[in-house]
Amino acid sequence: MLRFLVRRLFGAAITLLIISAVTFMLFYAVPRDPARIACGKVCTPETLDVIRHNMGISDPLPVQYWHWLSAIFMGRDYAGFGHCNAPCLGYSFINRQPVLGTVWDRFPTTFSLAIGSAVVFLIFGIGMLAAVKQGKAVDKIASSSSLIASSMQIYFVGPVALYFLVYQWQLLDQPSYTPFSDDPAAWFNGLLVPWLVLALIWTANYTRMTRSQLVETLSEDYVRTARAKGMSSRNVFFRFAWRGAMGPIVTIFGIDMGVLLGGAMITEKTFSLQGLGMLAVKSVLTNDLPMLLGVMIITAAFVVIANIIVDAVYALIDPRIRLA
Repeated sequence: MLRFLVRRLFGAAITLLIISAVTFMLFYAVPRDPARIACGKVCTPETLDVIRHNMGISDPLPVQYWHWLSAIFMGRDYAGFGHCNAPCLGYSFINRQPVLGTVWDRFPTTFSLAIGSAVVFLIFGIGMLAAVKQGKAVDKIASSSSLIASSMQIYFVGPVALYFLVYQWQLLDQPSYTPFSDDPAAWFNGLLVPWLVLALIWTANYTRMTRSQLVETLSEDYVRTARAKGMSSRNVFFRFAWRGAMGPIVTIFGIDMGVLLGGAMITEKTFSLQGLGMLAVKSVLTNDLPMLLGVMIITAAFVVIANIIVDAVYALIDPRIRLA
């Protein structure tokens, strides 16, 4: 296991290095010149050069990338912003604040949204029950409901939920984010509507996936053998079938959590939650390249780390897999 983790961490570092290089080149080579935008309508070449120097974008792209990469480990001095301590992802072109600090300020909102919705859609996933009752009324209702829910989109379900649950019936509070340490009740109430909306679609997807995996696993030879030996249905289900079917589910769940932690853009936009998704959207609209690059790298890191965790958990669930 240790060798596996070391090897995967080394591979993750290489992956993030490649992603950062490609993303940096695309972001800084293709978009509009941020220095020209900051310079305004009346802009002389001399003024433009000074602004580029202050922003740290006066050098060729490979040199800029090397300075950006080295700043993560050693920090960097910016002529127009000051010193940035390691780990440094640069300064925002818009608010002139450190990128990493802004990302971590927004991260609790995205983290709360991702974790809460994950708990909801895992609790209310009814795929296992539908698989056990295959072909019966419960199975048909669960399958039909999941098909309908999975075809919906957040930008449709979100406004509908807001209108009825918040404005019309006033059953739930207006979506907002309050730090858990300040007021746990306000934190829960403010995120309940986004959790339910986000979990509705994800629950449907996981219900269908779990059902199909369990139906397939329940027909395996080793499950039928366990039943033939006289084991109870409960023991067969949880000891063999459930464990055998959870491998692919854990894999998809880990990847989905990495994506959610990177920022659920549509959900945050729908409910006006100031998380990483909204930060990325705002950075695109304002051409704030350092901020956008920082969000992209953090998002990629979440996905890569989630894949490593998933591989390790997969080996614990399925003893047939050995990690060397």
